[in-house]
Amino acid sequence: MNRFSRVVLLTVLTFALIAAFSFPAASFAQDDTPGKLQEVIDRGVLNCGVNGQLPGFAALNPDTNVMEGFDADFCRAVAAAIFGEATEDNVNFVQLTAQERFTAVQTGQVDVLFRNTTATFSRDTELGLDFGPTTFYDGQGLMVRADAGVTSIDDLNGASICSLTGTTTELNITEAMESRGLEYELVPFEQSSETIAAFEEGRCDVLTSDRSQLAGLRSNAADPGSMVMLDDVISKEPLGPAYLAGDAQWGDVVNWTVYATIQAEEFGITSENVSEFLSSDNDSILRFLGQGDSATGSLVGLDNDFVVNVITSVGNYGEMFARNVGPDSDLGLARGQNALWTDGGLMYSPPWR
Repeated sequence: MNRFSRVVLLTVLTFALIAAFSFPAASFAQDDTPGKLQEVIDRGVLNCGVNGQLPGFAALNPDTNVMEGFDADFCRAVAAAIFGEATEDNVNFVQLTAQERFTAVQTGQVDVLFRNTTATFSRDTELGLDFGPTTFYDGQGLMVRADAGVTSIDDLNGASICSLTGTTTELNITEAMESRGLEYELVPFEQSSETIAAFEEGRCDVLTSDRSQLAGLRSNAADPGSMVMLDDVISKEPLGPAYLAGDAQWGDVVNWTVYATIQAEEFGITSENVSEFLSSDNDSILRFLGQGDSATGSLVGLDNDFVVNVITSVGNYGEMFARNVGPDSDLGLARGQNALWTDGGLMYSPPWR
């Protein structure tokens, strides 16, 4: 090896040594900033964003001053996972309009959003948000007056259409009408309560929103029988929780709380019988409930039996669905796509192993 080659080799080895000692340190550097879970624990309150005016999902009961509904119960589920129970003091329901909801997450006004919000590509990639598991598979529908003589979207040429502004609803109806070459006028509002009020007053011919929202708004109308939903479904609307991106632990807390309600229904564990399963001879169930040597909860920074606390507080997914939006509720919705995968639906929890 000549002198030049030795110099080149020495230089290469020097840079290799620098890289070997430098890059691993950078790669494994830890962020000491407390995460959202610790922030919520220290605060003692979960700030949960909800609609607040949508019967069946999140609406304030004027008689009890209690926030009721499917989304409100998921807020309570997360609070129970963190604090061991859900109380009036440890869940703060923050009522948000469609326009306000994402900013509320981005600025930290709310820790998580359960506001019948559709997970979309652009919201996931452009807004700095992550979406959790789908809690309700929905689709956009159209509601008209029963005496209007309308049977499908193709009969709506020249119609005025009430919708929420700043939503996928607005975009979907625009594409649906324009792709059919139909004339129409959008009548936008910021609140769900404003859309149904305008529809009842005859300020628009059609009210469009997710079909579950239409059912909820109709249930609270002065004359529900005067309104009908068309069979047309013009979009996919997977509704679920949203939270700020970049905090994996917080995402795990929200996601696995949702999954816990689904898995509990699959195991047949309810709010009424959960204590009976604590001595089950089924290892899968004991692991799911965090019993024995199972470290289920501690892996995400929660008590090992956080699933027990969630189910005790709000019940399993099926109980939440039936109580708030199911066939015997004011909304009267069938499980449909929201049935468990074992019953032909789309509700599915990853394995608890």
